Amino acid sequence: MSRPLLDIVVAMAENGIIGRDGGMPWHLSTDLKYFKALTLGRPMVMGRRTFEAIGKPLPGRETFVVTRDPAFAPDGVTVVGDLDLALEAAAASATAKGVSSFVVAGGGALYAATIGRADRLFVTRIAASPEGDTRFPPIDPAIWVLDAAEPMVRGERDSADATFETWLRRR
Repeated sequence: MSRPLLDIVVAMAENGIIGRDGGMPWHLSTDLKYFKALTLGRPMVMGRRTFEAIGKPLPGRETFVVTRDPAFAPDGVTVVGDLDLALEAAAASATAKGVSSFVVAGGGALYAATIGRADRLFVTRIAASPEGDTRFPPIDPAIWVLDAAEPMVRGERDSADATFETWLRRR
């Protein structure tokens, strides 16, 4: 098997906002199901604040949490003090599991540090422009090509419309 792909999975508003006060400024139950389908069985890398916002390890996903806090040690995840080491560990885990990719799942600092290395972006583009304090880096069309866009079928527990986008790195 060739090296596993690095995928970024993100929910982002039209104005680039991905978070506010440690959470998301929307509720999209349908997107949470999509996130689960994209990530189940694949190693995930996330920052400490993203992990704390989720509040627990997600079942069926080996999780590597990046933090500089040596005292941070929740059960059920692997804590790594360096992003490069976390990415290497997640790639090795994907290879060992026989899966084709691993996921960076937030937050803003990790997205900014990995967008230049990612192979694919799975973006839930939310049809809203909320206030927020965390943004996703710009998706440069010279580097990325939109491969697919599918409107989300809005459920009764979704606070906004959205589109599921898949972006591929130009080769």
